[in-house]
Amino acid sequence: MLNFQQRIVKRAVDLFVSIVGLLLSCWLILLLYVISFIDTKKTGIISQKRIGYKGKFFRIYKIRTMKFVEGVYTSITVKNDPRITPFGAFLRKTKLDELPQLLNVLKGNMSLVGPRPDVPGFADELKGEERVILEVKPGITGPATLLFKNEEELLAQQEHPEKYNKEVIWPQKIAINMLYVKEYSLQKDIEYMFKTVCRFNA
Repeated sequence: MLNFQQRIVKRAVDLFVSIVGLLLSCWLILLLYVISFIDTKKTGIISQKRIGYKGKFFRIYKIRTMKFVEGVYTSITVKNDPRITPFGAFLRKTKLDELPQLLNVLKGNMSLVGPRPDVPGFADELKGEERVILEVKPGITGPATLLFKNEEELLAQQEHPEKYNKEVIWPQKIAINMLYVKEYSLQKDIEYMFKTVCRFNA
């Protein structure tokens, strides 16, 4: 668990990196917004409800990567999902669609590193010791995010992707994120950020 000093330092790092990141990438976010608007014929940035710190709801920001496809309704996305545009697929592969989440970090409802924020029906249903995951702010990246970098491709290989996500991937994420919280260190956070930059830009 994070002590008071660790929380202060973690927040300071979040503020510094998010401010610098937004200053350097604001032009790119604006460009992606315009291209996404043209590509999907909808607003280029979307906000979605997620479960955050202490189990409270917040709105996460992302560049829009999907368009409406009649008859396609699913709570998860897989590779070659017909709702994802070609440009959207590029954004998702490079994780550029998550750049606006630097705003979430700046606002304080997310951190640079932590468990990924989940949709209702997952993190808000954690029980007992598992709820330790909610004692840290959700992150843009983290150990589970890195391990399941190719989650959409993995789900696309399954006959029942939603069932596989709930029964196989989700329990693994819980175990990984519990360990992250219990063995937290700033050094590991820096390592996760470095690995994220290296892997998602390889």
